Amino acid sequence: MVHIYTLTLSPSLDSGTLTPQIYPEGKLRCSAPVFEPGGGGINVARAITQLGGKATAIFPAGGATGEHLVALLADERVAVDTVQAKDWTRQNLHVHVESSGEQYRFVMPGAMLTDDEFRQLEEKVMAIESGSLLVISGSLPPGVKTEKLTQLIHAAQKLGLRCVVDSSGDALTAALESGNLELIKPNQKELSALVNRALTQPDDVRDAAQELVRSGKSRRVVVSLGPQGALAVDESGYVQVVPPPMKSQSTVGAGDSMVGAMTLKLAQGASLLEMTRHGVAAGSAATINKGTRLCSLADTQKIVNYFTQQ
Repeated sequence: MVHIYTLTLSPSLDSGTLTPQIYPEGKLRCSAPVFEPGGGGINVARAITQLGGKATAIFPAGGATGEHLVALLADERVAVDTVQAKDWTRQNLHVHVESSGEQYRFVMPGAMLTDDEFRQLEEKVMAIESGSLLVISGSLPPGVKTEKLTQLIHAAQKLGLRCVVDSSGDALTAALESGNLELIKPNQKELSALVNRALTQPDDVRDAAQELVRSGKSRRVVVSLGPQGALAVDESGYVQVVPPPMKSQSTVGAGDSMVGAMTLKLAQGASLLEMTRHGVAAGSAATINKGTRLCSLADTQKIVNYFTQQ
């Protein structure tokens, strides 16, 4: 098995709660909060672990919230390799309103990352064995410019690391400048921004994804299409995987679950179709859970079985 590592530059401690209804000014009585680890790469490592694989999460951790985050990951048996940060790890809040079924996600700014802290994270990446998969996922925190991300990916690739990137905006654009990424997972809007044109016709999404593959920016492009599943492209062709109809309880964690499952399959040398089926299955499995829960192995396998029986 190829070793898997994830890098999260802006981790979080996520708290979730329920309230009967939401309105201004008055006191909103809430249920006891449930705390979970947060941050793109951290959630990818958690999803891989829940799916029976192994991954080591690299991230900065600061203050009491950082300690709580590390402790929660230990409870889930997720291996970690942390850098002590001066700023406290941010804490986000997810509120589910029982009367309406609505969800409110209060996302705080990432903790500031100093030059020295970023250098320490780089050193941990540079110590990873050649041939490993490195998943860089999530947003960039204050103090980290996109040029640093590009340089980090370049350095990792020179050491023989296979890089998967799941981000958006300037961070994703900067990552693609490195070229030869193993996998990216934009949604249709993000893909449109990457190719700088509207994607309105049925074949536009496929053509845009193939364009990124042909340009050498990424070996695989998997476009997340929400309830319509995903369209995946590599140099050999393309596949589209549509999940079975199911009632969505929450989309939180679906993307990270999808990336986790696909990375695990990449590590196992799976085909484009098998990788995408497991990714869509894991992402769909996460949506049937309330709150911030990720995919479970049992739910993911049920959906994979549905694909293989078609």
